Amino acid sequence: MRAIMVMFDSLSKRMLPLYGGTETKADNFNRLADKSTVFNNFYAGSMPCMPARRELHTGRYNFLHRSWGPVEPFDDSMPEILRTSGVYTHIVSDHLHYWDDGGATYHRRYSSWECVRGQVADSWVGKVEDAEVPEHVPTMREFTHPRWWSNYWKNRDKIMSEDAYPQNNTFKKGLEFLEDNKDQDNWFLQIETFDPHEPFDVPQEFIDMYRDEYDGPFFNSPPYGVCDDSEEIVKHAQALYRALTSMCDRNLGKVLNFMDEHEMWEDTMLIVNTDHGLLVGERDWWAKSVMPCYNELVNIPFCLWDPRVKKTGKRDALAQTIDIAPTLLDFFGCKIPEDMQGKSLKPVVEDDTPVRDIALFGYAGSFINITDGKHVYMRASQTLGNKPLYEYTLMGTDRAGFMTNTQLRGAEMAPPFKFTKGCPVMKVPFKNLAKAPIFCNSFQYGNLLWDLQKDPGQESPLEDDALEAEFINKLMKEMKVSEAPVEQYERVGLDPVKDYKASDVADMKAKRATAIEKVLPAAQWEDQALTLFVALAGLMNDEQLSFASRVIKERLLQERREEVAFRDVTKLIIDDFKVNPEAARFLISKMIRIR
Repeated sequence: MRAIMVMFDSLSKRMLPLYGGTETKADNFNRLADKSTVFNNFYAGSMPCMPARRELHTGRYNFLHRSWGPVEPFDDSMPEILRTSGVYTHIVSDHLHYWDDGGATYHRRYSSWECVRGQVADSWVGKVEDAEVPEHVPTMREFTHPRWWSNYWKNRDKIMSEDAYPQNNTFKKGLEFLEDNKDQDNWFLQIETFDPHEPFDVPQEFIDMYRDEYDGPFFNSPPYGVCDDSEEIVKHAQALYRALTSMCDRNLGKVLNFMDEHEMWEDTMLIVNTDHGLLVGERDWWAKSVMPCYNELVNIPFCLWDPRVKKTGKRDALAQTIDIAPTLLDFFGCKIPEDMQGKSLKPVVEDDTPVRDIALFGYAGSFINITDGKHVYMRASQTLGNKPLYEYTLMGTDRAGFMTNTQLRGAEMAPPFKFTKGCPVMKVPFKNLAKAPIFCNSFQYGNLLWDLQKDPGQESPLEDDALEAEFINKLMKEMKVSEAPVEQYERVGLDPVKDYKASDVADMKAKRATAIEKVLPAAQWEDQALTLFVALAGLMNDEQLSFASRVIKERLLQERREEVAFRDVTKLIIDDFKVNPEAARFLISKMIRIR
C-alpha cells in the first residue's frame, strides 16, 4: 500500500471549477474530480498554518488549548506512527513555517524530509545589504517589519531571475521520490507547497492566462482586514490569485500523470487538501484571521482516492482536517490512538455514511465555532478584554521565536489533560492583543447563528433564541469531549453544567448590552463611533479602557454633546490612550462597517 498527499496552503474552494468556480483555469483539478471522491462539506478545524498541521498530525483539535506552535512531546503524530509501524514516510515542502521555531518539530516526525527554500520572507538569501523594495500600496507594510520585506524581495529577485519558483521545485522533488520508489511498497509521500498563499508570486505565463489590465503600484499581497481598496486593485489581486492557482493546477497534473503512467490507482491512496481558504476581496475582506470564520475560509476543498473502495463522485457527509490522520492510519492497517478525535473517512467514500454530526473550528482566542453542515454557530467572547485566555504547552515557542519573557514569567504548571498522557503542561497567559493586531476579537461581533441552506452566503444572521440554545448545548458537549480548559467556557460566557434554554439566550443578550453600557459613556453614540470603541476596546488593557471611558465622558460634559463623532474617538484612541498605533489605525480605517 502506498499513499500520496498533495497539500496546498490557502486554496479557496469557490475558485475551483470542480466546485463551481467559473473563472479559474484548473483542468487538472477537474481531472482529479473524475478520479476521486469529492467532499462538499469538508471543514477546517484549527487555523491558520501550523495549528492546522498539528491537527493533520494528531487528529485532534488544537485551537482550544494553544495557538501557533510545534508538535508537542506528548502528541500522537500520524507520520511518526506510520514510520514506527514500518511505513516509510517522506515530506518535501516549501512551507517556510516548518523552519520557524514554532514549527520546527514537524518534519522530524517523518523518515526523511526535503526543504525547498525561498518562499515569502524565508531567511534564505545571504546578502548583508537590504534589498531595495519598490514603492507599492502602503497597506502592504502595515503589520510587517521592513526586514521582512527586504528578505522577501531578496528571495523574489533570486527566484524570478533563476526561474526557481519554490512550488515547482517542491513538486520536482516529490516526483523524484515517486520515480525512485514507484516499485517499492509501504510508503507515504507528502508533497506540500505554501502556494497559493500570498504574496501571489507567479510566472508571467500564468498571469497571461487572465485578463489583467492593472497598471497601478506594485501589489501582490493583500493586507489582513476589511477591503476598502479600489475595484481595480481587487480585480488585480484576484487575477494573480487565480494565476497562482493555475500554477498549482499544472503541478497537480504532473502527479496525476505519474499515477496514470505507472498504474498507481490500483494500490495508491491520493489525498489533495488544504489548511483553509482565503478571501481576496470577497465580502469586502482581505485574507483571514481578522474576521469571523465564514465558510469561504473553513469549508475547504478535499478530494480522496481510496483504492480499497475505488469509488468516485461527490459526498455530502461532514468531515474535517482531524479526519485525515485516522484515514491514513486505517489505510495502512495501523491502530488509531484513542486520543485522536478524527474518524477514518472510508465509510464516507463507500456510500456517504456520516462519521460525525458536528464539527468544531476556529482560531485560538477568537470565536469558538460549530457546524452540523446545515447551520453554523459562532460563539464570541463575552468580555471586551477577551479574558481569561491561556496557552497550554510544554514548548515555549511562538510563530517565529520564543514566547515573550513577560508571558513565561506569568506561566504556571497545570495538571495533565487526558491527551497529554500524564504530562503536566505550562499554562501561559495568551499574548497581549495590543501586540497582535492581526487577530479577531470576537466580542465586537457578538454571537452569530447562520442558516446555510436558506442563507448560504452568510449575509443575514438568525435571531432564533431556541435554536441558538440548541447549538450552545451542542457546542459545550464538543468542548467537553475536547477537554476544553474551564476558562474557555468563562471567556465565552457559558456554564459547562447548564442546559441552556431560549430564555437563557435572551438573558445573555441583555447582559451583553449591559456590559457594553458599563464601559461606554452614557450618550447617544453614532453607530460608527460605537463600533470603533467596542473594536478598539479589545486592544486595550483594563487601565487604558477605564481611562478611555472616563476621558470620553469628561469631553461629553465639557462640550455638552449628545453624540460622539467618529473622528473624535479616532483621535482619542491614538493620541490619548497610546494603544498600539498600527493596530489602532488598522481598526480605524477598516472596521467601521462591522455592526
